Amino acid sequence: MITNVIFDLDGTLTDPAEGIVRCIQYSLGRLSIRCPAAEELTQYIGPPLRDTFASICGTTDKQLVEQAISIFRERFSTTGLFENSPYPQVPKMLASLHRDFSLFIATSKPQVFAARILDHFSLAEYFNEIQGNDMEGRLDDKAEMLKELIHRRELRATETIMVGDRMHDVLAAKKNNVMSLGVTYGYGSKKELVDAGVQYLCSTPMEVVTQVRLLGSQTTVAIGES
Repeated sequence: MITNVIFDLDGTLTDPAEGIVRCIQYSLGRLSIRCPAAEELTQYIGPPLRDTFASICGTTDKQLVEQAISIFRERFSTTGLFENSPYPQVPKMLASLHRDFSLFIATSKPQVFAARILDHFSLAEYFNEIQGNDMEGRLDDKAEMLKELIHRRELRATETIMVGDRMHDVLAAKKNNVMSLGVTYGYGSKKELVDAGVQYLCSTPMEVVTQVRLLGSQTTVAIGES
């Protein structure tokens, strides 16, 4: 029976595309590195920034990657984090689930930024804890982040589900033996989620409410099971 729900942030609760894309463009422009088209940059919403800039720049040069991140954060910390908006129905989803479940955040975004975003949109009040990364990327591996949160809060794996829009959320859940629920309104495709082994899929925030409530009261059939 599910009692704990851990949410990803970007692409799951809020749509951060405008801010992230503009900050990537700003960083690459300052470094005189060719920037992909804006529509191509949305694929980088979700994964850690170190992976993003290493991929875009086609480099293993850690110093260059850290420089790109530093410039990105110059703009993001003042402007980019607010070029963002909750998906429709997300406040209603959280208000509904908050009444009967313990809610948590696990995001690759630095914790200081995640907390500011959730507070700005009046969503922070719904969560028992906001688990984010640090500026140095100690928890770039989402599985390790989830493990740390589960251990610190003494959550039972069998009573916990991870909700996210990318394969990283699903794989982190699998490594920690918790259930996974993928949302298809974010930036990961249904194929990406299914290929990663997601157990449940929802296309709207209110479908998430329905599915979580079912899991909180009875056994349901996951994708691929009969």
